[in-house]
Amino acid sequence: MLLDAADPQVGPVPVRPARSAGPDDAPDVWPSTARVQDGALHIGGVSIPHLARACGTPLYVLDEADVRRRARQWHAAADRVHYAGKAFLSTEFVGWIRDEGLHLDVCSGGELSLAIAAGMPAHRIAMHGNNKSIDELRAAVHSGVGVVVVDCTEEIERLAQLAAATNRVQDIYVRVTPGIVADTHAYMATGGDDVKFGFPIAGGYAAAAVRRVLGLPALRLRGVHSHLGSQILDLSGLREGAHRVGALLADIERAHGLRIGEVDLGGGAGIAYLAGQRRLEPDRFVAALRDGLRTSWPHPVTLAVEPGRAIVGTAGVTVYEVGVVKDRALRRFVSVDGGMSDALRPSLYGADYTAFVASRAADGDPVLTSVVGKHCETGDVVVPSVALPDDIAPGDLLAVPATGAYHAAMASNYNLLPRPAVVAVADGRAKLLVRRETPADVLARDGGGAPIDLAAAARRVGPSSTTSP
Repeated sequence: MLLDAADPQVGPVPVRPARSAGPDDAPDVWPSTARVQDGALHIGGVSIPHLARACGTPLYVLDEADVRRRARQWHAAADRVHYAGKAFLSTEFVGWIRDEGLHLDVCSGGELSLAIAAGMPAHRIAMHGNNKSIDELRAAVHSGVGVVVVDCTEEIERLAQLAAATNRVQDIYVRVTPGIVADTHAYMATGGDDVKFGFPIAGGYAAAAVRRVLGLPALRLRGVHSHLGSQILDLSGLREGAHRVGALLADIERAHGLRIGEVDLGGGAGIAYLAGQRRLEPDRFVAALRDGLRTSWPHPVTLAVEPGRAIVGTAGVTVYEVGVVKDRALRRFVSVDGGMSDALRPSLYGADYTAFVASRAADGDPVLTSVVGKHCETGDVVVPSVALPDDIAPGDLLAVPATGAYHAAMASNYNLLPRPAVVAVADGRAKLLVRRETPADVLARDGGGAPIDLAAAARRVGPSSTTSP
């Protein structure tokens, strides 16, 4: 029945007991070392309640062993693996990726600077991005990155000028869109013709970009790049996208006598976020791409892929402390000490997660619950709908699994909340990857009304560094 807004509060609606969201009953959602011992969650042999007391909440926790295990699986499946740094990066994390033999995909000057500072060899870095600034392109060339993925005509021209000015020949991939709309959220689909990325194969845009690159001696066409999107579980789209890229390679050979032997077909392999969901394993993902390529390009090719979420997603857990429990007519609202500033994906994509009481054994009857944040937004939701025990109370810890990808990376200071720390656990030890911000850190960016010298800016001669070398 419909409830009028004036109806009295009748308490939360009980639900039938759901399968536990904990690691014992839903292992595909949790880090591989997650265990429940004496009622409390442990990851990497570390007690999560003890870790929360030491580091505070909200807190991002990464299972190092899980990250390394999945990195090895991908390394074994493909000829080359570029970890997609946008999912999560820190200097320590880059060391894990480097040590496991992976390359690194960065998409901004900040990610490139961190990668170089962390000791990633420049020749194992691919520079991405759909609107790289001149400063970012210059940094890529000067640091000696292995490949720049060119995304637009302006970028081809600017990169050629920068490389020529330093007497270098820069290896590049041309990013193409094969006209495939992946079965995923519209904001995560990148392979169709009507997207901001790359050169569509349809209409001859990709062929024109290749012709232009081949006419510039400062650029070397090393390969073709394509990426369909994120959180992909359907193999048919991967095969068809690879088939269309292979057909482009055949067209390039016919038109220019050039046989391209390297293809980067991106990442996007989906993971499990809820009990009963499946993930797309590396061997099946790569096999689908190889199958699709073979139907239109029978020649040997070095196949590169770019997993990010598939390596770090389920290795991460976010830990919150419960602050408020509100019973309403349709459901219970459990408010935690974070929200959309550290967990943007539910608000941005409608992403769904589960939650688990991490600090004690909770044996109450399951109640339909929304886990919400502390921000001044109705859409500030951490877990939209989950069956949590009815004895949950302020002070309890909640763990939200499968948050290793994009949660720390997308975190903000909305409502001027400091961003959480990121901690790694392994073999019973914990180490700090990214420190927690403080209110002083947030305040430090406040300009305080300091004057800006517009006259000095006007006296500077030359165009902006974002538009010309």
